[in-house]
Amino acid sequence: MSIESSFKPGGRGAGKAGRENAVRYAALDLLTSAVIILDADGWVDFANTAAETLLDFSFKTLVSQKFSRLFTNGKVIDALFEEALLFTFSNKRLDLTLERYQREALQLHGIITVLIDEPHAPVVLELQAIEAQIKFDREERILDQTQANRELIRNLAHEIKNPLGGIRGAAQLLELELNAPEFREYTQVIIKEADRLQTLVDRLLAPHRRPHIVGDVNVHEVCERVRSVILAEFPKGLDIERDYDTSVPEFRGDKEQLIQALLNIAHNAAQALRNFIAGGEPAEIIFRTRIARQVTIAKKRYRLALELHVIDNGPGIPEDIKERIFFPLVSGREGGSGLGLTLAQTFVQQHHGVIECESRPGRTDFKILLPLP
Repeated sequence: MSIESSFKPGGRGAGKAGRENAVRYAALDLLTSAVIILDADGWVDFANTAAETLLDFSFKTLVSQKFSRLFTNGKVIDALFEEALLFTFSNKRLDLTLERYQREALQLHGIITVLIDEPHAPVVLELQAIEAQIKFDREERILDQTQANRELIRNLAHEIKNPLGGIRGAAQLLELELNAPEFREYTQVIIKEADRLQTLVDRLLAPHRRPHIVGDVNVHEVCERVRSVILAEFPKGLDIERDYDTSVPEFRGDKEQLIQALLNIAHNAAQALRNFIAGGEPAEIIFRTRIARQVTIAKKRYRLALELHVIDNGPGIPEDIKERIFFPLVSGREGGSGLGLTLAQTFVQQHHGVIECESRPGRTDFKILLPLP
């Protein structure tokens, strides 16, 4: 017998009342958080779509039961519910574990609110998986950091650019006045270093200067272009696997920017695998595309989104820079400029998307999330 079939319908949320509540609270289906509304006796009056997904119960099952009975440790819910009815708090935040019959327990962050202004003071439970909360906080932090980095880079680059031109020009004039060829070696050092810094500044300013050229983008064409570039640089010992979802639709975007973003990520992955390639060990990068549904990016909800993964089996990102990899001038390898991921994040955010990363030894997964029409 299934878990759901062991519960008997006919509770206070079932039938006509359940349908009326479904209409009354329809707007709550737009939320990514699970929302459950309990009546004054602890029965489920309404549960949104996110609650069905999170708890893995159908709407019919949820609205036909006293909520606490769905869990083996339902006394936890009963105790919170009694506190709420006594108006011990108007709202309360807490982390809790809900143990489901014959299923994995859920680790949740919850907000319990008493709607005092409503008849019979219904209680609202807003639940979110702790992992999802952590992910949301991390994404928000990345967006804030990227915005701050962008402003810092733009201002700093402009401040550097003007005196740099003066230094180079002065070195050129000085070189013309020098009679001894051996002294010109020093002016050449100044000129070459000024040019190197100019190139660095130009790269920092590139995302802000280049016009956004929008057209139809096929993500798999982007992947194939990047794949061919990487394999041209690493013709032996590196395997780049394709795992494409051909149902991913075309979307509007700047194809060249997205190619550059993906190339920066894939090139970092290939560089991380250099020792594997040199030692004859398996060195693999996977390009994976999928469609994600009901995704929140930068606090905005999208019905569909593209997930583009770049996965490698390298040593992973060093722990000391893992939280700072999208900062400018932070690099995990000797000789790296530390701009590749910063620019990639900027280009993706200009498409209203975000890049996330999970890394451990043997598997690093960069995920590009882009909203789809």
